[in-house]
Formats: sequence, C-alpha cells, structure tokens
Amino acid sequence: MTQNLEASQLSLNDVRHLLKLEEGDADSVTEFFSLEPLSESEQQELLKIRQNFRRYLAAGKVSEELVKFLALSPLMRLTGFFDVPVVLTMEDSIPIEVEDEDTLIKGRLDILAVNGPDAEIGATQFWILVVEAKNSAIAPLTGLPQLLTYAFKSLQQQSSVWGLTTNGESYRFVRVTRGNPCTYQILPELNLIDKGRSIELAQVLKAICKLQNVQLQLA
Repeated sequence: MTQNLEASQLSLNDVRHLLKLEEGDADSVTEFFSLEPLSESEQQELLKIRQNFRRYLAAGKVSEELVKFLALSPLMRLTGFFDVPVVLTMEDSIPIEVEDEDTLIKGRLDILAVNGPDAEIGATQFWILVVEAKNSAIAPLTGLPQLLTYAFKSLQQQSSVWGLTTNGESYRFVRVTRGNPCTYQILPELNLIDKGRSIELAQVLKAICKLQNVQLQLA
C-alpha cells in the first residue's frame, strides 16, 4: 500500500531519509557565481523595495502572501525573472509528487521559474529557481524540507537546480545536485534589510536568472 505524505509535514531528517539526500558544504556565493555590479537605477529600485518592506515589518508580522507581494515579486522583476524567456508559475497550478518506493510525497510550490515561454509546465523544461515563502516570523530554513522535496523533482530532467527559502527579510539559497547520492548546499544568509547584503541578494538573483540563457545555448 502506498503511503501518502504531505511535504509541509515532513522534517528535514524525513526528507533526507526518503529522498536519500546528503548535505554538502558551501562557504560563499562566489563559489558558484561571478556577481555583476548593480546599476544606479537598479540600486535605487532595490532601495524602494527595502524601504517598503521595512515599513510593513515595523508594523508587525508580515504574512506569507505579503512577503510574496512586497519583496519577492519586485525583487524577481528587478532581477530579470519577469522577462522572456522566463515563465513564473504560482502555487495553485503546480502539484508536486515525488515517489520513493511505496511512498508518495505531495505538495505545492509557492513560485517556480522555468525557461521557455511557449511550452506548458512539464518534465522537459529547465527549472531556473524554486521558491518557498514563509511569513516574517518564521525562520527561512523552516521551509527547507518543502523546498528540497520540490527541487528534487526537477533532478529527473536536469543535473542541478537552485532553490530559495525566505521570510521576506532573510534569504537562504540552496543548490540541489543530482548524484549518487544527491546533495544539497545551503549558501550563507543574505537579507533585504542591510544595504550591502541586499545588493548581494539582488546580484545572486540576477546570476541565477541568467542560467536560463546557458540552458538555451546548450539545447
């Protein structure tokens, strides 16, 4: 009999055991990217995003939906995720099922960025970024079990994928890589509140977005 599990109810140990995942080391974002400077206009737009989010944060807990609206959406627009050929798909339209022997894990992504504007979401598309959002009162790594489950699904069609789990203020990028065993690496924390770390956050998002261009060249 197949055992049905909800990704949101699994611990990190559960996910690591079920998906046979192991954690690797990641000391710096520069291990993976050459970060490009932001233009003056990009820095000004980032300042507006930071100020808007801080205003809501000062008033109390920021809900998960507001985190997506106030922080994730403008950050992703700023860093290229709204541009062709990237396609963003939201939570309601992406059921995820990961089967391991007699276990079926189900869940729904918050945001998925893929390349290819003319195709439906499916197994042949390159996943650029998987995003799991939490409200501002929850530590971002609380979303790691869900994020790893969703990201693992993409390894059926590509060798690696980037994930992001955030509460709007703090951001943790995760690289999941196919192998024997599959591994994941958690990058050092970035945040939207501190000017320098917010600039690096935007630079990393831009670098991940550009991965779709590499994928198209290899296709």
